[in-house]
Amino acid sequence: MSTQMQADTTGALAAGHGLDWPHLFATRAERMKASEIRELLKLLDQPDVISFAGGIPDPALFPAEAFGAALRSALTGDTKGAALQYSVSEGYKPLRDWLVTRMGSLGIACTADNIMITSGSQQALDYLGKLFLSKGDTALVGWPTYLGALQAFNAYEPNYDRLTPLGNRSAGDYRETAQAMGGKVKFAYASADFANPTGETLPESARTRILELAEALDIAVIEDAAYQSLRYDGDEVPPLLALDIKRSGAIDNTRTIYCGSFSKTLAPGLRVGWVCAAKPVVSKLVLMKQAADLHSATLNQMAIHTVASEGFSAQVAKIKATYQARRDAMLDALARHMPEGVSWTRPDGGMFIWVTLPEQFDGAALLAESIRRERVAFVPGRAFFADGSGANTIRLSFSCASEAMIEEGIKRLGRVVRGG
Repeated sequence: MSTQMQADTTGALAAGHGLDWPHLFATRAERMKASEIRELLKLLDQPDVISFAGGIPDPALFPAEAFGAALRSALTGDTKGAALQYSVSEGYKPLRDWLVTRMGSLGIACTADNIMITSGSQQALDYLGKLFLSKGDTALVGWPTYLGALQAFNAYEPNYDRLTPLGNRSAGDYRETAQAMGGKVKFAYASADFANPTGETLPESARTRILELAEALDIAVIEDAAYQSLRYDGDEVPPLLALDIKRSGAIDNTRTIYCGSFSKTLAPGLRVGWVCAAKPVVSKLVLMKQAADLHSATLNQMAIHTVASEGFSAQVAKIKATYQARRDAMLDALARHMPEGVSWTRPDGGMFIWVTLPEQFDGAALLAESIRRERVAFVPGRAFFADGSGANTIRLSFSCASEAMIEEGIKRLGRVVRGG
């Protein structure tokens, strides 16, 4: 190569041109895919689109004034130095103490040492994937399941098997299937209350079966409790971790890892969640936290603590009343506007209704047609299945649409389905 060609090549690489980046990426990068939901959220900026896509809280319900006062207080008193300083990886102690009381109200007796604050429960899922999964191991998940969990786990190159808590598959069958794929079963992941995307809740019998299966396989259970506070109808069902404690005697004897979040109750933008689990698990997660981002933002934790301490119950009551009315409006509109052959879930809480269309439908194609013809958005269901199945399903979120918008949007969507 001539001196000039070498100079040109060096200059191009220095300018960021011509480098073959993919061959430098780890193999796990091949499993990192864009979220269909995150892309669809861009539609929220288009005022003529009625969106049932984003499973996000209504910003009109955020306790903004309370957070403003909490942030001013944290930055003006004796705490201002601590609010802006590095802190411990476990999390802000007063917030962890508040969570001890909160968990106790759910039947989960624990101490602050059983709790670590995370940057949203999504970070907890990423850490748990990293903690448990070696390449080729198997995670048991719902079919469908939360897309964000699949994205978090995918980076660690697992296989997936279908978690069927009310089915008749034996622990031996799960074990043999995992071994045939070159690894071990490491955990069962379940969103037990008002799951994303289906809105369904696992009955206590199914939760007990998951714990029995986990004991037989000697695996962990990851309980995603992001929507646990948003119950509108029916009786409370004990969390998996509460049932595990009842079986094992104490939290440090349990195999269930509870992932909680303030995103659906107080504010998602502050990115504050938590993990509650046996101390050996929390200790490992703390080491991961130290290596990843040292600690979650102290100022945000302080603000969450103040607002939660002063008005968590009142805030939850407010959002439940609003979301329940919207859920009811959507269920009523579906009953009136959807053609025969379409079915849907009837959730007792949460933010989602899961719609199953006749088998010839494809949710992605229906979405394109719906936006083009009727300016209505939703999430195609295929993204929630680890094997890419479920093409004839869609997820509707009612949290960010008024009752009038829900009525008009479902009427429009019904026209698209009838024409499909």
